[in-house]
Amino acid sequence: MTEATSAGRRTRLAGYLFALGAGALWGTTGPLSTALYAEGGQLTSVGFWRVLLAVLGFAVVGVFRRELWRIDRKGVLVVGLLGGALVAVFEVAYQYAIAGVGVAPAVALLYTAPVIVAVLARVLLGEALTPLRLLLAAAVMVGVALAVHGGPEATAGRSLVGPSARAVGIASGALAALSYAGSTLMARWAVPRYGSARVLFWELLGGVVLLALLLPPTGHPIAAPGSAAGWAYVAALGIGAVVLANFCFFAGVRRIDAAPAAVAASAEPVVGALLALALFGQGLTASGWVGLAMVVGGVAGGYRAEAEPSAAPAGAAAPAAE
Repeated sequence: MTEATSAGRRTRLAGYLFALGAGALWGTTGPLSTALYAEGGQLTSVGFWRVLLAVLGFAVVGVFRRELWRIDRKGVLVVGLLGGALVAVFEVAYQYAIAGVGVAPAVALLYTAPVIVAVLARVLLGEALTPLRLLLAAAVMVGVALAVHGGPEATAGRSLVGPSARAVGIASGALAALSYAGSTLMARWAVPRYGSARVLFWELLGGVVLLALLLPPTGHPIAAPGSAAGWAYVAALGIGAVVLANFCFFAGVRRIDAAPAAVAASAEPVVGALLALALFGQGLTASGWVGLAMVVGGVAGGYRAEAEPSAAPAGAAAPAAE
């Protein structure tokens, strides 16, 4: 084995490990949010605090990487305003999904986003919608249905109660997936122009400003965590599950192609489900676990399809909503 071949293998291995790390960090979002609810965290405030801490983390990075702050007027409107609105919607909707149906079903609902992207990319961007992608999309949707209706164990430890809690959770999960898909499509336009890190920073900044402006007038005052543990969970959500996760993903796609990096990062729902089971007893029935496996397999297969020469490039950035 030549030195160049050995170095190439080490680079690829590092790329996969970074991408797996990103997926694992993203997978902590649901369990950390559930723990924060137990500390009295308000559903509408959780997203604000985690995005604010993420923005502050990026601001520290911006001290050394001044290019993060430079963006033109079109970028402010598209990334900061439109992207920020998508982040704001996601942050509120995803918290309600987690609280309403539990971690694993909420993540499964979120993972309909690649299916939405595939359909909208066909309509808006003219990207191919091949028979393979249609088949994988069908597998994802069936898997989501199985995961969401995974039996009574799947509802253990939910924070929302009452006859409408499940319906609210499902509707919120669908809304989170739509906003996530919108962020992905926006990133396909913006990342080639401004770069992954700058897009992530500006849409997070727009998201936290919009949340600060819109939550109080709509009857949802921003409440700070009431304990040291609550602040620790918020810090982990903002710095870990947003900033570090995305930088791990960026480090991965610098070493391997975006498609295999995204496949590796699809460990997110598995990590989230296992943590929710271990920490909060949010288990799934056998059919629920089969459904979650179908979601992961279908999404991973879709990302693999992106690597085909006929597929349009997806861009290297993961949406900031994660």
